[in-house]
Amino acid sequence: MEISTIRKYQKPLRRIKQIRSGLATATNWLRTHLSFLGFLNPRRYLKILDWYIIRKFIGTYFYSIALIISISIVFDVNENLAKFSQYHAPMKAIVFDYYANFVPYFANLFSPLFVFIAVIFFTSKLAGNSEIISMLAAGVSFKRLMRPYMISCIIISALSFYLSGYVIPHGTVVRQNFETMYKNKKKNTSAENVMLQVEPGVIAYIQHYDNTRKRGYGFSLDKFENKKLVSHMTASEVQYDTISDSKYHWTARNWKVRQLRGLREHITNGAQCDTLIQMEPTDLVYSKGQQETFTNPQLREYISKQIDRGSGNVVQYQVEYHKRIASSFASFILTTIGASLSSRKRKGGMGLYLGIGLALSFGYIMLQTVSSSFAINANTPPMLAAWIPNIIFAVVAWFCYRKAPN
Repeated sequence: MEISTIRKYQKPLRRIKQIRSGLATATNWLRTHLSFLGFLNPRRYLKILDWYIIRKFIGTYFYSIALIISISIVFDVNENLAKFSQYHAPMKAIVFDYYANFVPYFANLFSPLFVFIAVIFFTSKLAGNSEIISMLAAGVSFKRLMRPYMISCIIISALSFYLSGYVIPHGTVVRQNFETMYKNKKKNTSAENVMLQVEPGVIAYIQHYDNTRKRGYGFSLDKFENKKLVSHMTASEVQYDTISDSKYHWTARNWKVRQLRGLREHITNGAQCDTLIQMEPTDLVYSKGQQETFTNPQLREYISKQIDRGSGNVVQYQVEYHKRIASSFASFILTTIGASLSSRKRKGGMGLYLGIGLALSFGYIMLQTVSSSFAINANTPPMLAAWIPNIIFAVVAWFCYRKAPN
């Protein structure tokens, strides 16, 4: 009986041994041939000191965001409570449509301020407890000490860029619609005498456009070849097809097309026809802050399309696109300044450094606004205007880093 039982399990046991042997062989092969991938292991670069500073940095950063945004919400509720009651805004819309999109928008907008406050706060505390002195005395250079700061900045910058370019624009649309309905902020929903180039040599004109109904009145479409008019289309009204699977679908009513062929012309007309015209409602009506509702791919597409049309209403979109990229790098610059200022132990605690940090952060935000206004109103190149704050504060960061304790 025992011999039959042993024979019964011999084959599965041999199979298990073969699998274990194969796994061991594969593991040894991977260790031998893929050892060069070891540089991807974060444990190779991040030591206990790095994890300690990263936890302090990220934790203080999110704590400062939660604290300041909570105070902002209290003030905003106090300011708008009367309007919410006047326009009978439902509680669900207030919480999920307004404040759920209010928080990430303003948190990302003032992210440089929160980064600076976080760095000043916890680095001053480390210096006050003589931890920075101990690190430097143990042979850790200030350059090595900045490594976990920069790793934290990579995390924060990547999060900020993703939020500003792909998440927040969708929430901004919802928030602006809420403000239009319940905060009595009038939104531009019509346009008069709009003329634009929809394709090379094709000019569209709409006498009046109603964005609420997506309908235009007094429409004409002229096509030119070699600076000569070859086709002239008119319609009493055009309706944009909002349920179509593709873009640029319009329905023209009471239309007429005149084909000019030398001294002859061919006229066709009808009551209604569907046509493709390379324009959308966003090309016809501009509202304040519209560029904030576009994701990065949409911004790139819109800017390219408007440049091809020769439109002058594109600078603010270019500034917004470049500002999103430049703002992501602000964390590195302001972190370098904050760590350099607050890493030295001095009498008086962190009060002086916190004041300097707040002044520099507000200066950065103010310079961003001023440079954007220059780009829009003074014909400054948009890319240069977006990067001017970073360039100026990078010089300040370099000076502070040179004066930091080593």
